[in-house]
Amino acid sequence: MEGRRHLAHFLVPVMLVLFRSLVANGGPLREVADLHWYPATATWYGSPEGDGSDGGACGYGSLVDVKPFRARVGAVSPVLFKNGEGCGACYKVRCLDKSICSRRAVTVIITDECPGGYCSNGRTHFDLSGAAFGRMAVAGAGGGLRNRGEISVIYRRTTCKYPGKNIAFHVNEGSTDYWLSLLVEFEDGDGDVGSMHIRQANSNEWLEMTHLWGANWCIIGGPLRGPFSVKLTTLSTGRSLSARDIIPRNWSPKATYTSRLNFY
Repeated sequence: MEGRRHLAHFLVPVMLVLFRSLVANGGPLREVADLHWYPATATWYGSPEGDGSDGGACGYGSLVDVKPFRARVGAVSPVLFKNGEGCGACYKVRCLDKSICSRRAVTVIITDECPGGYCSNGRTHFDLSGAAFGRMAVAGAGGGLRNRGEISVIYRRTTCKYPGKNIAFHVNEGSTDYWLSLLVEFEDGDGDVGSMHIRQANSNEWLEMTHLWGANWCIIGGPLRGPFSVKLTTLSTGRSLSARDIIPRNWSPKATYTSRLNFY
């Protein structure tokens, strides 16, 4: 009997955690990280030791020039860009030539699209910052690897990690009480966004936002009344998170509002 009591004390909290996970996420949790490597090609752009993108097609703007994005950014072909819904996803990329490549993979965050050239015709291609590309090489061989131009690589999806950061919502320039546009920043885990909803003050109704371009979403209506709660659902695994009253009643265009939440 004593052993059964100990087992029950152990199982009850475990079952509660599992139940809460299922309710919060609408089903069993799936992991975005993939242990399988897939073939692709890679090039680099910008200055040899540079950060790569200056803004980029995802709309992250100056964020790409500062940590944790700095020197870890990359542009991808349309098959991974997914019309902007692939923005924010994280990948490990590793080159294959043992004569010059390290066994270490570089982790990159998708902030841009490369629509033509090497990235066309359905190819899976990464166009990395010069710094990220060089890090795939053995010590001292970054310049030599960059001199090769296009190279063969393998890649896999990985979990995004932003230590010390919580999810933030940037109100895009031009937003009004009738057209509100948001950009999600520092999303741990999947990194991508599949849908967004907004709830106005004194309302129980979640209104679906429309995907504009890159990582930008908007809602048209009005007058829209804050404070606003925001719910985002990831594209890859369908995880959901709601930030209550995150955007205040007296919100301002170009302001960023940081939540107390993240997926990890």
